[in-house]
Amino acid sequence: MGRRAFPGITAAALGPVLAIVSATAPVAADDPPALPALGIDEAAISISGISSGGFMAHQFHIAHSARVMAAGIIAGGPYACAGGGYPFNIFRALSVCAEVASGAFRGPPDPQRSIAAVRAAEQAGTIDATAGLRGDRVFLFSGKSDDVVPTPVVQTVGTVYRAFDHSAAIRMVGDVKAPHAMLTASFGNRCDSFETPFINNCGFDLAGAVLDQSYGPLMPPAAAGGMFRPFDQGVFVDSRVRHGMAARGWLYIPRSCTGGGCRLHVALHGCQQNEEMIGDAFIRHAGYNEWAESNRIVVLYPQAAAVKRRVLGVTLPWPNPQGCWDWWGFTGPDYARRTGPQIAAINAMVDRLVQPAPR
Repeated sequence: MGRRAFPGITAAALGPVLAIVSATAPVAADDPPALPALGIDEAAISISGISSGGFMAHQFHIAHSARVMAAGIIAGGPYACAGGGYPFNIFRALSVCAEVASGAFRGPPDPQRSIAAVRAAEQAGTIDATAGLRGDRVFLFSGKSDDVVPTPVVQTVGTVYRAFDHSAAIRMVGDVKAPHAMLTASFGNRCDSFETPFINNCGFDLAGAVLDQSYGPLMPPAAAGGMFRPFDQGVFVDSRVRHGMAARGWLYIPRSCTGGGCRLHVALHGCQQNEEMIGDAFIRHAGYNEWAESNRIVVLYPQAAAVKRRVLGVTLPWPNPQGCWDWWGFTGPDYARRTGPQIAAINAMVDRLVQPAPR
């Protein structure tokens, strides 16, 4: 998820020439099938994400609090942290909301800015009424060795939620000695690693902790014997705007969930963790599927994509070279609202999944 830089916006990206990060070979995405209708229980929809996915999970929850009942923010920051005014807000994103390089951190961000942004968006009708946040369940996580999104940034997310009166439902874990990565109990790099695929074996089941806070108590995890299904994301985006979404996403359907009535968890990868860059490592090994299998939870894995631009005949990997979710506005000023291209796309996917399953 980026070396000594926030995922998706490297220090080099601020210069005239941008370097493309190394990546594993992409998985073919020819003619993905349609996302199926599964009759999801509309009262049991949750979301989580790591890094840029953590920022996006929080944004989505704020934007659609009437629909989402729980959220997990892993190494992410508060609502609209970077503010508006892209691309000028990049410096705030990299020095207040995150740490672009050692010694560059000027944060943490003032949570009152995010609280004011939520209230302004609510008044404008561009997010759901904040009454929908009351009673929702929230899980926050920050590794003790995370120097990309430092712990004080994640803590401000809790302050934002508490401003809307459901502090009793928040669980914050910050005592695990780990860097900026998705943590598992048994899969991935050594715990202190900061290398692709940014999934680390730290003996801590982060996905399980997220799902337990969202739905617990849960049945013990079981082998993921259900169906991994790719689907066409193109039908959920407007190709006329910069959306930063890949051609296809993925879905995990437990064996007991083909007939409807299951819960839904949306799991958002971090930067450099999409399918193009790490294959199916996050989709299969982030830790969600085993819990999903034994607890009737469908897992939706939307996929962000790198965005490149042509400048004077040269293709540059800008403004999203690492396939991050948009938390600083590269898709437009509505990025943290219901009408933001990525938030709207994910919500449309949920719309499809809650439709009655065919009989």
